[in-house]
Amino acid sequence: MIAKISGGRSTAGLIRYLFDTKKAKDHTDPHLVASWDGFAPDPGRTTDGFDVTKKLLVADLDLHVKQAERLGRAPERHVWHCSIRAAETDRHLSDEEWADIARRIVAATGIAPDGDPDGCRWVAVRHAPDHIHIAATKLRADLRTARHWNDYLTADRELAAIEKEYSLHQVVRGDRTAAKRPTRAEQEKAKRAGHDRTARERLRATVRTAVAAATSTEEFVRLLEHTDGVLVDVKHFPSGDVRGYTVALEGDTNGQQEPVWFSGSELAPDLSWPKIRTRLTATTRTSHPWHTVLAAAEYIPHALTHDDAPAAQAHITALAETLDALPLLAPTPYKEELRQAAAAFERASRSRVHAANQHAAHLRGAIKDMLRTSPPHGPDGTLLALLLDTIVLAVIATVRWHDLQRHDQQVASAHEALTRLQAVADRAAALPLATLTRVAPASDISQLHYARAVRVALPEHAEKILGAPDWAALAVVLARADADGRDPTEVLRKAADQRPLDDARHPARLLTWRIQQEIQRPPTPRPTPSAPATAPNPSTRRSHR
Repeated sequence: MIAKISGGRSTAGLIRYLFDTKKAKDHTDPHLVASWDGFAPDPGRTTDGFDVTKKLLVADLDLHVKQAERLGRAPERHVWHCSIRAAETDRHLSDEEWADIARRIVAATGIAPDGDPDGCRWVAVRHAPDHIHIAATKLRADLRTARHWNDYLTADRELAAIEKEYSLHQVVRGDRTAAKRPTRAEQEKAKRAGHDRTARERLRATVRTAVAAATSTEEFVRLLEHTDGVLVDVKHFPSGDVRGYTVALEGDTNGQQEPVWFSGSELAPDLSWPKIRTRLTATTRTSHPWHTVLAAAEYIPHALTHDDAPAAQAHITALAETLDALPLLAPTPYKEELRQAAAAFERASRSRVHAANQHAAHLRGAIKDMLRTSPPHGPDGTLLALLLDTIVLAVIATVRWHDLQRHDQQVASAHEALTRLQAVADRAAALPLATLTRVAPASDISQLHYARAVRVALPEHAEKILGAPDWAALAVVLARADADGRDPTEVLRKAADQRPLDDARHPARLLTWRIQQEIQRPPTPRPTPSAPATAPNPSTRRSHR
């Protein structure tokens, strides 16, 4: 169930709309299902004349308003209006059930608390099978204004309980950190212009990409200014310091043919100037961006399991910036799917938890440096495939973290992004895997040899690895590691130890990428009878972060 709450100045105007069946064609059989005392006059069930009864109802609702007006104490906007709509899949509720729901909502919101004889006057009108409207005046019998602060949240909380008790569809609820949805007018305007997204949504994606790429607030503004079709207006304090910015799309105008401007906070809560500045300040640059991004992305599942909430939220925010940047790095066939994944994950990037952004400074800095360098290992796409598989594991961990925090909307958004990312990761892996097995296929004998190493090193994952289509590619890289003087069993253990494989859909593929990266580093000589192994120096161990 969804509640929409608004205020107004005219009780008569609202009642006229609720009982109208001429202009509002979807209004059928309007009638009261409940009222403040159960005896309010019902224009939909009267024998005394519709207009007469409607006037009586308005007069009764406005009783305390008129009394307060004589004392000069009536608020200008004294009308409280709440519509409650059931989901399309819900059964049709009876009038008695809707009456119970209305009473619970006015009680929960403070309009008419349970057991309060001085509560506000209200009525619940039903003029369609799937929803009701509650009309109330905000003056109590003691002529005080009702205390209905935060009424949307309290109504939504009560509706969540009602959905469970009535076995109705349980709506995915948010925490008021979602970006503002496009209005119907914006959607219709985009449709007329032939766009599949509104101006607000297109600008939101553009600004997020600029944040992911920029290394400073100055560069952020420059990137927007050099984006085709985007207008930027930077606002300054009298001192000359920047206080904010607005953006618009060329050609998107209002009735006066002026650009329709959006501030950053109107695009999304985390795109305000102060929040962008904070994120860009929490950035650490690196000389090996691709490896830093991989290491930082691999660390995210560990961080979301073991770090505190502000640090975890920081890693999720930086992960979102990584997704925003990926379409700029990926080959053309993957760009659109990655854009859609980034757009879906946008909702999962925020919560009520305040991000301690310094915890993800290395990932954020590496993303920006990564955009300024080429992948270091050739055109076959191995590095991109590894990054995508690593990001998939990070998104799975994000879903789990939001679920534990009961962030329902974020869970749904992260799931949608995950589905898209998995599809892109599968496509991106096809070429490098095929290249591996075509250039240097492993013989049946060597595959049997390395299968024994898998069973020794990773017994809990062995059957899944050996039965996977990617096993042949893994055998190839194990053969290469063996030829370089590395123990295949230890190579497998080390690759698996980088991060657990429990969430990996394709553990053989993930191990292939990790080992391929590892064998490009200088090998550690195997111990021999004449040259016993020495203990490793802790200072030279590769960090898993």
